[in-house]
Amino acid sequence: MSKIALITGATAGIGEATAFALAEDGFSLIITGRREARLLQLKNKLEQRNVRVLPLCLDVRDEAKVNHLLGTLPEEWQEIGILVNNAGLAAGLSSLQEGDSDDWNRMIDTNVKGLLYVTRAVIPGMVARGEGQIINIGSIAGKEVYPNGNVYCATKHAVDALTKGMRIDLLPHGIKVTQICPGAVETEFSLVRFHGDAARAEKVYEGFENLIASDIAECIRFVVTRPPHVNINDMVVMPTAQATATCFHKT
Repeated sequence: MSKIALITGATAGIGEATAFALAEDGFSLIITGRREARLLQLKNKLEQRNVRVLPLCLDVRDEAKVNHLLGTLPEEWQEIGILVNNAGLAAGLSSLQEGDSDDWNRMIDTNVKGLLYVTRAVIPGMVARGEGQIINIGSIAGKEVYPNGNVYCATKHAVDALTKGMRIDLLPHGIKVTQICPGAVETEFSLVRFHGDAARAEKVYEGFENLIASDIAECIRFVVTRPPHVNINDMVVMPTAQATATCFHKT
């Protein structure tokens, strides 16, 4: 399989940690994100490890730009072997009747449509070569529904369904499809959900030992280094102190 990996949402959290994890295994990396300065900082750090890096400043919600950038890759970057659909977010934590439609649209456009746009741009090359691997970052919110999580949970349930659909559609072409569903991971997730309210975000992780981004990156690394005949279909990864989306043992 090609040793080129494309990681969306690479400027922070799980995406950034995944870039460093795959760099350890000698992958050349296409990294995408909306924040150009962070993207270039990551490129510089990765290149210090003798890794080839192509940064693409990209918002996955922009279908035209996704198609343009991924459709005009330099020839030496076109054979993408691994796609990590990591870009995603939660916005708001409100009951449906009090929800903000701007938050809804942002989640749907990023978590569902953005994943589709990137995947649709990448898979024809995988199909043509008869190999490849897609890893979709889901969530425990795609397995359960919790209070005030309505639309976010719906988008992650969509990721769960799309992953299953992709696996069926791509089965004849030898393409692996995996979903990794984290529980509580301390990244920028809660800060984004609460629209920059750092105090509120910090409270989410109080009283227990949460996962960190590198925990999930190591899971991705494990998945992509299995033998060709082995596919990890679905992986749910929780802190030891978390049993369900809402059940924690806190001290």
